[in-house]
Formats: sequence, C-alpha cells, structure tokens
Amino acid sequence: MEPQEQAHGSDGDDCSVSGFDSAEKVIMKWDATASEEAREKMIFTDPQEVKLYLHAVDEIQRHVSSPGELESRASSAIQIAMARLEDEFRNILVSHSSPINSDSLMSSSSSSSHLEVDEDASNNNNEEDDQEEETDLLKRTGSSSSSGSATVRLPTGRGSYSRSTSSIREIELIPIDAVVYLSWIARRMVSAGYLRECIQVYGSVRKSAVDSSFRRLGIEKLSIGDVQRLNWEALEQKIRRWIRAAKVCVRVVFASEKLLCEHVFESVGAVNIHEACFMETVKGPAIQLFNFAEAISISRRSPEKLFKILDLHDALIELLPDIESVFDLKSSDSIRVQAAEILSRLAEAARGILSEFENAVLREPSRVPVPGGTIHPLTRYVMNYISLISEYRPTLVDLIMSKPSRNATDTNAPEMDFSEVENKGPLALHLIWIILILQFNLEGKSKYYRDAALSHLFVMNNVHYIVQKIKGSAELREMIGDLYLRKLTGKFRQAATYYQRAAWVKVLYCLRDEGLRTKGSFASGVSRSALRERFKSFNALFEEVHRVQSQWLVPDSQLREELKISILEKLSPAYRSFLGRFRSHIESGKHPENYIKITVEELETEVLDLFEGLTATQQHQRRRSE
Repeated sequence: MEPQEQAHGSDGDDCSVSGFDSAEKVIMKWDATASEEAREKMIFTDPQEVKLYLHAVDEIQRHVSSPGELESRASSAIQIAMARLEDEFRNILVSHSSPINSDSLMSSSSSSSHLEVDEDASNNNNEEDDQEEETDLLKRTGSSSSSGSATVRLPTGRGSYSRSTSSIREIELIPIDAVVYLSWIARRMVSAGYLRECIQVYGSVRKSAVDSSFRRLGIEKLSIGDVQRLNWEALEQKIRRWIRAAKVCVRVVFASEKLLCEHVFESVGAVNIHEACFMETVKGPAIQLFNFAEAISISRRSPEKLFKILDLHDALIELLPDIESVFDLKSSDSIRVQAAEILSRLAEAARGILSEFENAVLREPSRVPVPGGTIHPLTRYVMNYISLISEYRPTLVDLIMSKPSRNATDTNAPEMDFSEVENKGPLALHLIWIILILQFNLEGKSKYYRDAALSHLFVMNNVHYIVQKIKGSAELREMIGDLYLRKLTGKFRQAATYYQRAAWVKVLYCLRDEGLRTKGSFASGVSRSALRERFKSFNALFEEVHRVQSQWLVPDSQLREELKISILEKLSPAYRSFLGRFRSHIESGKHPENYIKITVEELETEVLDLFEGLTATQQHQRRRSE
C-alpha cells in the first residue's frame, strides 16, 4: 500500500521540526548531485527505501509554506526530491518500456478475428497478384468498441489490469507493481508543481516505446511526400502491411497506452492529466500512422489503385468506431477528424477512379489488330477489373450513388438505354456502362482487320469472353442481370453468323448448280469444262480459307467446337451432294485427280483444323505427321 502521512501537530511543535529534520536527511541522502552512492543506486528497487523516501517527501511538502528558515529549507529539499523522483520515474518507465512483442499481440488478438499481426512483413508471396501485360493498356490513357465501459480502478496487488471489448484488446504494458510506483511518484510531482516535467518524461519514454512497436509492425516514418513518390508496386505491399498494422496500433497499442495513462495518473487529482499524458505519448505516432492513409487518399488517381484504396477504406471504416473510442478525449479531436476526413477522401478517390477508368476504356487507343482475331488484352483487363469490382460490391454500393452519364461534349461515345436495365442500382449501371463502352471500343478495333470474316470473328471472341466472365461470377451476373446477359449472348451469336457468311459464302457458292448446265453435245446437259472450273475454284478457295483460318484463333474450346460443327453442318452436306451429282462426270474424263482433290471425310478433317492459331510451318508439319 502507498505510504500514509503521519499525524503532526502545529508547525512550531518540536515533533514537527524533528520530523522535518529526519525527512530532510532522507532527501539529502539520495541527492545524486552530492553522493556517489545515490548516483549509483535507485530507490525504487527496495520497497523499504521507497516507503521511507515517500514519507520524507510528504513530510517536506507539509512545510513548504512554513515561515522563516523552515520554508527555505523545505523549498530546497523539495527541488532535490523532485529531481530525484523525476529520475526514478524515468528509470521505472525505461526499464519496463519495451516494444510490444508479436507473441503478446497474437495472444491479445486470438479471440478477435479483427486483429492481425504482420509477423513477417517480407512474407508476401501468397498475396502477390498475377501481373498481366494488358494492365499497361489503360495506363497509356489519360465494430463497435469500448466507449461505454466503466472506469477500472487500479488494483493494489499484483495482477492484470486489462479491459477487453469486442474489438479492442488492451494488454499490460508495464507490470502492475511498477504502475503503482509510477502512480505514487506522479502524485508527488504534480502536488509539488512539477506537472509539466512529469508529463514530458512520461510522454518521451512511452512515445519511444510506441515508436519501437511501430517498427516491429512494419510502420515506417514516411511523410506524405515520401509516400506519394513511391512506385505503385512498392506501395501496394506497404498498404497491405499498413492495414494489418493499423488494426493492432489502434486496438492494442493506442488502447493499451490510454489505459496505462489512466492507471498511472488517475489518483493524481489534477484534471485531465491522463489525457495530456496520453496525447503527449501517441499524438505523433497517430499522425504518422494516419498520414500514410491520407497520402494514398490524395495521390494521383489511376485504375490499378482502386482496389487497394477500397481495402484502405474498408479497413478504416471498420476501425472508425475504435478510433472514436480510443481517441474520445477533447484533446484528441484532431485525430478523430483526420480519420473521418481520410475516409471521405478515400471514398471520393474511389468514385473518381471509377469515372476515369470508364473514360480510359472508352478511349484506349491501340489500333494494331490482335493476331488471329483472338481476345484483345483490353477485354481481359476490363472484365477482370469489373469482376474485382463486383467482389467489392458491399463497399461500392454505398460509395457509388449516381448513375453513369455520357459527357455532353463527347460525341464519340455510345448512348445507354436505361429502359433496358430498369430497377438496377447505380453500381450495376456503371458496370453495364463499362461493358457497353468496351463493346463500342472493340467494334472500332474490329474495323482495323482487312478481312471482314476475321473482323466478325474478333467481335464474336471478345463478346463471348465478356459473357463467360459474367457467367463465371455470381456477384457480377446478379448485378448485370439475365436480361442484359441474353442481349450480349445474342450479340456474339450474331457475330458468329456474320463470320460464317463472310468466310464461307464464296466456298458454298462454288457448290451450286447454276452455270453448269448446257444444251451442248454433253449427253447429261452438264458442261464438263464449266464443272472442271467449278471444282478448281472450290479447291482453291477451300485451300485458301483453310490456310488462313487455321492461323485464326477461337481460344474458348467449347465455342471453337460449336463453330466448327456449325460450318460442317452447312459445308459437308453441300459438298457431299455436289460430289454425288457431278463426280461421275469428272471421273469419266481425263485426270480426275486434278479436279476432285478432297473427299468429304478429308474436308471435315480440314475444317477441324481451323481456329488453332497454327503457322504455315505448323500446318505443314501436322499434315506430314498425319
């Protein structure tokens, strides 16, 4: 228990003077400026010496207003005592102030799914996203907490003084016996008028401990300018680390510092002293912590930043009740305001990035056709992007509040018929708008193909990819809706029909009867010369179509097989019928092998070679191996 003041008579009593003399001797014994022994030893390592010294300080303090010589001696003794207590206060703090270790953090967080600790900040292998070439395309274009908890009184014996809530996990930063000693010293220093010195010593030592905990959690001292100068790849890693560390900082480090302040200074008596000590300790680290998120919120916007900004937004909105609980003091208004303002700026940044992404999709400028009419990198990038957007639906539904609109000055943009997507929320409308402008851009790119058939194949491939990506995401499919999905399905099927017409109409045209009949001497009424020319035309056209379209690509295996079957359903019966009607006329003449070069079965095999993206050399090698 804390040493109690002894009963005394009047200031002039011999007993009182005797008590003062004894107390003064104790104070002078521990004057570090006058005694080497006093410099080498600490009082607060021996409970008996602690009791004697504090009794002496209390006795001297009673005489600081005494008349005459006693007052002067008391004032001098108090100055010496306060210097000694300041050293003892600092020593206790330093000897018991160490960064929070990972084991303590893990133990504190084990009962809360919200708390995570970055045990190995360099181990990010499982979190690295795959990088695709197409990401460069768009770059070229422009829980409640403990606010209602009752105050916990400081125990007088050894034990824990933690206070837990659903998310905040306060831990014992300093052993309870050391906390008791600190409380006793603080009360004497404040009573003697040394409040400022007490706060400065406490804040300096504990801030150093917080800084050490920050370093263990991977939080660096970076200015807003430092953060904004980092490349995005490095910044992504730091954002992941910050999100994990910020939860621990608010819910464990800051919360525990606040509780420690309360217990050390609650018995001091001065109004709000624990608030002043708490802010002296954590204000700098808190500003350092939140400056990182602030730098992200005001940094240059670009599409690849959206999802990390949303991660930051989600983490901060989850932490906000805990921030408001831990920083519920009047003196910490600025911390709460900064957190709220960052949250608002992150929301605005997310909205701005989505708008800029839409403009980038519309204006993506590449004009070089992708080989073989395959899926354009832009299509992959955009669909992967909006699939990720759909995964952030709970957040974005709250942030995206207005439907998309075409810039009045931008005449090179499609019109969106909102009647087709009635009852859709703003976020869903934005996703549909992105798909619409993606299609618009792809239609423009299709015109760079010289071959009309390849142009249609390109549209078919890309719109089919869009449909498959929507079907592959339950969230995305729900937002887009089956009505619009059916419209997209009709779009790629229409492109497939246009492709077949453009690619095969000339081949099928060779298999017609028109132009073969004659009234000449040929008994059957068929012109053999015309028939031979027809076979030669068919062979040449089919060989050219096969040569060219074997180099084209339909990357989706099911679509590729469906397209081949559709071609064969038209081509095989027509060729079989043509051979059935006219084979005998060719075979009865000279060198029939020069005209009938392929059987129906061989034709079907040739069609099955299409859309594999084979070079001429690969086609030749395949034929030799067959």
